[in-house]
Amino acid sequence: MKLHELTHLPPGLLDTGATGLEALLGGPVLIHLPGRQEPPLFISVLMHGSETTGWEAVRALLKQYGAGGENRPDLPRAVSLFIGNVKAAALGLRRLDDQPDYNRVWPGSGSPHTPEHALMRQVVDSMAERGLFASVDIHNNTGLNPHYACVNVIDDRFLHLAAMFSRTVVYFLRPRGVQSMAMAKYCPAVTLECGKIGQAHGLEHVLEYLDACLHLSAFPDHPVAEHDIELFHTVATVKVLENLSFGFGEHGVDIRFADDLDRLNFRELPRGTSLGRVGPGCGLGLEVRDEQGRDVTGRYFVLEDGELRLRLPVMPSMLTRDRRVVRQDCLCYLMERYEIKKDSP
Repeated sequence: MKLHELTHLPPGLLDTGATGLEALLGGPVLIHLPGRQEPPLFISVLMHGSETTGWEAVRALLKQYGAGGENRPDLPRAVSLFIGNVKAAALGLRRLDDQPDYNRVWPGSGSPHTPEHALMRQVVDSMAERGLFASVDIHNNTGLNPHYACVNVIDDRFLHLAAMFSRTVVYFLRPRGVQSMAMAKYCPAVTLECGKIGQAHGLEHVLEYLDACLHLSAFPDHPVAEHDIELFHTVATVKVLENLSFGFGEHGVDIRFADDLDRLNFRELPRGTSLGRVGPGCGLGLEVRDEQGRDVTGRYFVLEDGELRLRLPVMPSMLTRDRRVVRQDCLCYLMERYEIKKDSP
């Protein structure tokens, strides 16, 4: 896959919804637009084709600054925009069955090489050569979650960038191969989780955030105030075993999760909380891996009379009832509160 780079907006781009981008662009594209300040703000959208809030916010942002047609946007800061999985976006899917996840193939992924890995390496190399002010990767959730930002580095600049979006911030080291982790080597980088697809307040929130980033001239050189941030650390990833069937509330499956399971997101759950029931001969039905990739299923879950319960107090995120997302990615992540260590006086 060859990276297509442009220094202008293709005619009609800002009038095109996510489902029409493949027909217009033909594939992923990196667009560099000038602004009054350099280096550029890097924005990536549609790493998952069904997560359209980022693209809708960028369309609105660029229109706001006079872009469209042959006009050049009068941006407060230069922008480099990467539009990702347009093929999946055309069908409203996270990814196609024969595609890797576009947010698992960035440099540092450690997964087997694919053409998509090479494409993301080209993006990173191009941006590293230009220089970066900050990087923002925009996503949606399929379950009930608050708006929050993610970072992969505990650094005041990264935390300020995240706290501009939400006081809820998640620090994670897995999964690997994500955009924000690759860009963190070159600039402050965040991933934004903007709630469910199609919600107007999610679009408005992202639009306001991106506009604020464009007007930011530098990052504060002091820590984020404690009352301005709630920081959590993703400690494990939970997947359903591939050979087992599962559902949400219905009978006749190996694992019957609660029908409103995603209501548990970002709630500090006590030991013993039930997530559902597991059929005979299925074990715990889950595989849980920590940041080092170790199997820690038995540390977090226990089966009691067929009931799947937590062995430890924990907070889940990204619990989803979308079966396709569960199979393509995971059931959820498990988090703990993270305390930033203060330097000794």
